[in-house]
Amino acid sequence: MDPKAKKIASLDWQEDGTPVSTRFDDPYFSVSGGLAETRHVFLAGNSLPDRFCDGFHIAELGFGTGLNFLATWLAWNASGTPGTLNFTSFEAYPLSESDMIRASRQWPKLEPLAKLLHRNLSPSGKMTLPGVRLEIVIGDARKTLPAWQGKADAWFLDGFSPSKNPEMWGEALMTAVGQHTITNGTFATYTAAGHVRRALGSAGFSVSRVSGFARKRHMSIGRMLV
Repeated sequence: MDPKAKKIASLDWQEDGTPVSTRFDDPYFSVSGGLAETRHVFLAGNSLPDRFCDGFHIAELGFGTGLNFLATWLAWNASGTPGTLNFTSFEAYPLSESDMIRASRQWPKLEPLAKLLHRNLSPSGKMTLPGVRLEIVIGDARKTLPAWQGKADAWFLDGFSPSKNPEMWGEALMTAVGQHTITNGTFATYTAAGHVRRALGSAGFSVSRVSGFARKRHMSIGRMLV
């Protein structure tokens, strides 16, 4: 991604190597284990990899370090599913390439894919990688998502905490998520905040509160009914 004319994320780094957004004062992933969190919340929460098929489309709010994408790409490859996975992520404040590389060092299992991703980062945000088509849409999701022409089979809702980044969890944006989801498509998110669950319910999802990851007692999952 070309940093010119884009709002690059500003980070602090904890001693354990976890990046923290200075804008939102929130870590990019769980200090209890980012990769394990992604697998519990976003993959298992969307019944993946069991649902993978050629052309399966995942959409995401918040690309961040790229952890969710890399973990999903690894799971896609391991599943042996023929064809291509589509992954679209909406990100207002992209990390610099150097910060993405630094963050990815935490997960040796993802390192080969991380190197491929970093070598192929495109100013357009559109990349064709082995087995995967990735698009990172830069800008405020409240504007970019309604204009998107696609529909997702599964959503990863991974903005910063609703208490620290309420704009990412507003009713209008959750409505747009619903409008860009196929019938029987799903979402998963680490938050169980009541106003988020209600907004997703109003957007057409059946919403369930289930066991969260590590210290988080609950998270939310759902399926589009219409």
